[in-house]
Amino acid sequence: MKVIFLKDVKGKGKKGEIKNVADGYAQNFLFKQGLAVEATNANLSTLEAQKKKQEKLAAEELAEAKKLKEKLDSLTVEISAKAGEGGRLFGSITTKQIAEELQKKHGIKIDKRKMELQDAIRALGHTKVPVKLHQDVTATLTVHVKETK
Repeated sequence: MKVIFLKDVKGKGKKGEIKNVADGYAQNFLFKQGLAVEATNANLSTLEAQKKKQEKLAAEELAEAKKLKEKLDSLTVEISAKAGEGGRLFGSITTKQIAEELQKKHGIKIDKRKMELQDAIRALGHTKVPVKLHQDVTATLTVHVKETK
């Protein structure tokens, strides 16, 4: 019997796949657990419609990420911090502080975990911070740390 998997089933198939399985397995396990449906013409057309909708959403998400990338590439976030001898900071600037400043000054909300800063900023000056907006889109945000008087 041909079935369309609604969820991943270990060893049998992934979500959205169409496969042949034993009739008893399909009737007694897959259908009862809600893991699959029979591959009828109506169900196949529903599956195609869902795939098209997901592709459209993915394309919109990518376009949105590219627009945000352009905006972030042109921005400079300024953060003030206390510094000592030779421009070394007392403490450090973390991705959390950068995200909060970006939200406060520019109204752009970005999760701090998306910022790929290897180590916290510990010196005055400009630092380039990569921000992963999408699996294919990475923006570079400039952070300017200046000394508070």
